[in-house]
Amino acid sequence: MTRGRAQDPNVCGVTAAIAVVDGKWKSGLIWLLESGPRRPVELRRELPGLSEKVLTQALREMEADGLVRREVHDVRPLKTTYSLTEDGRELAELLDTLSDWGRRRLARLTELQSAS
Repeated sequence: MTRGRAQDPNVCGVTAAIAVVDGKWKSGLIWLLESGPRRPVELRRELPGLSEKVLTQALREMEADGLVRREVHDVRPLKTTYSLTEDGRELAELLDTLSDWGRRRLARLTELQSAS
């Protein structure tokens, strides 16, 4: 899915929403940021396998999409934190509902496999 679809007014709303969270790490980043602002090093520590380059790219895309706010604190050394915007918090709530559905579906699939 292309990044442009996240802001294309001529696509289905579901397509536009999925374009914003498309990728391996974005839903996990949203989940972590739900509990409050985090520094990049904290995000990497909690998502093993996430490289600094990919984290930076994902956070920049999420910032461009209006999901996260980047704040640079004027201290030495510079301290950067990321937090969810209002749109990001709203999306997090929707993802929680989607997660609940996914868990119920997996439980049903497990039951069906056990019955076979």
